[in-house]
Amino acid sequence: MEAFEAVQHYFNMAADELELEDDLRPLLALPEREITVQIPVQMDDDRLVSLIGYRVQHNRARGPMKGGLRYHHEVDLDETRSLASLMTWKTAVVNIPFGGAKGGVAVDSRAISKREKERITRKFVDEVHELIGPDKDIPAPDMGTDHEVMAWFVNQYNKYAGFNPAVVTGKPVEHYGIPGREEATGRGVGILTIKALGRIGRKPAKSTIAIQGFGNVGSHAAKFLSEAECKVVAISDLSGGYYNPNGIDILQAARYSREHGFSLAGYPEAETVTNHQLLELDVTVLIPAALGGVITCENVDRIKAKLIVEAANSPVRPDADKVLTERGIPILPDILANAGGVTVSYFEWAQNRQFYQWNLNRVRGELDHMLSTAFEQVWDLAVERHVSLRTAAFMVGIDRVARAMRLAGQA
Repeated sequence: MEAFEAVQHYFNMAADELELEDDLRPLLALPEREITVQIPVQMDDDRLVSLIGYRVQHNRARGPMKGGLRYHHEVDLDETRSLASLMTWKTAVVNIPFGGAKGGVAVDSRAISKREKERITRKFVDEVHELIGPDKDIPAPDMGTDHEVMAWFVNQYNKYAGFNPAVVTGKPVEHYGIPGREEATGRGVGILTIKALGRIGRKPAKSTIAIQGFGNVGSHAAKFLSEAECKVVAISDLSGGYYNPNGIDILQAARYSREHGFSLAGYPEAETVTNHQLLELDVTVLIPAALGGVITCENVDRIKAKLIVEAANSPVRPDADKVLTERGIPILPDILANAGGVTVSYFEWAQNRQFYQWNLNRVRGELDHMLSTAFEQVWDLAVERHVSLRTAAFMVGIDRVARAMRLAGQA
């Protein structure tokens, strides 16, 4: 099952529960616009390379479209389409006034220099600047991009449109960014994990956590959860997994990673396991925070966690999702679990439109409030309708978008 097909599978399950009209389904499911652009870039060795970039604008019924920009060699139209649709439901679930979009460039971000990355970014802006903007479509960092890429993006866009920092979010604070944006997704994962533990009758101090992925999202989630007295027993990155049943000192691990080129390779305070073995550890909570599609029909029967929190996008394949649901293992779905980033992006956008700087305490307080409200609505609906948390989250999102379209006379 391809990425977009998998999202449509979940969409249809929720649409059936909502008894959504047949003529409205394609309007909600299919993207409004798909853009493919050629990006000619001169590399540092003077080669002229032609890259392919994408921007999929899925739905704008509830406001300007919002979604990240990723640089990864596996980026393609199907993946971008699926992630754009997930953004539509994600923004609706947390009830922020955005639609959904996603973009990317098919390039290995680890194999290019900083100057090459800057050229790629500016060329991409040249190709799409007429189709984006603070009232149209607002990109943000994603896999392979960061706050510096967003600063280049704004600088290039401003050459066409004049001063307008709200065109992207995830910018450096020095370039009209917002405090707390970098930690937002991981912090949101931590906030919602604690709430979900309470709902399944588990105390944080007696809960063990395994996190696949120790990048920006995984490391901030690990920090939040360890400060909340959870025992983080396993973490991982590209070098492999690291397991200590007595708990890992997350601040020490983060410091080790920074000192070793953002790699945990050789981390001495834990035994080595593979990334696959980490997924199968006997823990209270499993948090896939790296790649999608890591829990499949091939390993689902070996998953022992009591709760799964999807910090990554689509880490559980639909066939595995069905098995885990039948086993009674709750899965906090990606469109809710990792919505902290887009929520704080909304705060940044609002800050830019108002030209009024938010402080970190306000950001954290508003984030906690908005995610908590969304969590309670999804959990209560799941209990009321006897559906999974994923189906309930999609139901909340789809219903809000459908209502917006009906009220605007679009359906």
